[in-house]
Amino acid sequence: MASDTELTPTSYIDHHLTYLTAQVGEGSFWVLHVDTLVTSVILGVISLGFIWLIVRKATSGVPSKSQAFVELAVEFIDNEVKNTFHGNRHVFVAPTALTIFVWVLMMNAMDILPIDIMAWILEHAFGLHNWKIVPTTDVNTTFALALSIWFLMLFFNVKVKGWGGWMHELFCTPFGKSPLLWILNLLFNFIEYVSKPLSHSLRLFGNIYAGEIIFLLLGMWAATGVSGTIFGSILGAGWAIFHILIVTLQAFIFMMLTVVYISMAHESH
Repeated sequence: MASDTELTPTSYIDHHLTYLTAQVGEGSFWVLHVDTLVTSVILGVISLGFIWLIVRKATSGVPSKSQAFVELAVEFIDNEVKNTFHGNRHVFVAPTALTIFVWVLMMNAMDILPIDIMAWILEHAFGLHNWKIVPTTDVNTTFALALSIWFLMLFFNVKVKGWGGWMHELFCTPFGKSPLLWILNLLFNFIEYVSKPLSHSLRLFGNIYAGEIIFLLLGMWAATGVSGTIFGSILGAGWAIFHILIVTLQAFIFMMLTVVYISMAHESH
């Protein structure tokens, strides 16, 4: 942050946690986080566009390094889906899982970029004083993704079981078909359906947001003097290496939960 005359921990953290917003209606609810939306779209176009271009140019001969990389990723996701979902995974579930994994991984990976350097580039090159470059540290992003999966889960419940079959499942499982248990069954299933998108979204958000806060705290430590710069830089590099595992693991967990939820929608109880 280049323009502040006095750097304090509060101002430093507030600066990096402030969104670039646009008011689209009356009230605080109708506010768009422009940085989140733009960054998410750019990362989606770059990552999925790259895969699309490689697949278009794929050959049956000796693959190039980029084709081998994409084939490895596709095969990995397909095997994971095959072990979890036992329907026709090639029609919808496997491509969806691949899309989610790649997109969420790219959004998470933005947290590894040096936050102060990126803020300086965005401010001096584009005039953007506030711009959060990690979309998954915005709970709106993770909740929107989780809600999309939740609606897909509801869709497949109705498509596979029919309205009657799904209603029967809501009222008659898991405790039995007795009319005395209908309310209890419905309450149990309601809690389950509500908790799925909440846990799905908050798990990803919490882990990536916590990582961002740690980077900010290490950055503040590095600004305290020579010793702070040395130890802050060493710990920051170590945390960045460890964070590579976190961003990859959280993308994988989010993808696997998606497959599990869609698989559960295809199963009858």
